[in-house]
Amino acid sequence: MADCPVSGNRMRRHADRLSAAGYLTLAVDLYSDGGARRCLVSTMRSMISGTGKAFTDLATARTWLSTSERSTGKTGVIGFCMGGGFALLVAKDGFDAASVNYGQLPRRLEESLRGSCPVVANYGGRDHTLPGAAAKLKSALNGLGIENDVKEFPVSSHAFMNDADLAPKLLRPLNRIMGIKPDPEASPEAWQRIEDHFRKHLNQPSTAP
Repeated sequence: MADCPVSGNRMRRHADRLSAAGYLTLAVDLYSDGGARRCLVSTMRSMISGTGKAFTDLATARTWLSTSERSTGKTGVIGFCMGGGFALLVAKDGFDAASVNYGQLPRRLEESLRGSCPVVANYGGRDHTLPGAAAKLKSALNGLGIENDVKEFPVSSHAFMNDADLAPKLLRPLNRIMGIKPDPEASPEAWQRIEDHFRKHLNQPSTAP
């Protein structure tokens, strides 16, 4: 799983939640290559290009999970914000289920999604950073015949599944202007959708040789 930068504690809580639901969970830090500014820039470039250390780290994590003696052999990927964008991009790379939460859509959407595993996605209707993303994603997945459950929560904003406003103090006024805030009413439903999706696709042992 992957999340936004400067969100280590929140990422651990997300991981703890999945672990408590019975899943072997690995939180991948995609922002570890250098200082804060350098790692953010390099990670963004990696997402745009579709190559780089971030994708290598995610592939390594999938291999570790699938070969662990505690694993069923099936693996899922989940991401939030930028991590959601990565989850969408790697959904075709051997995963059995993907959860995309207010993730950036790839520029070549259908090309990037072709061959993806089943996807559950949560977006906010008041997310000014991703206007129309839910409808575009659902249309592309349907067109490719990929099982999906995409929902837009009408009154929620970007990062509405956060359990607290953990942005740096200097960024919090900007977040308020953009309407970025937790939504304690929508978040439980979004999490339930994720857990239902993973239960459906991950709880049975893999039949792959």
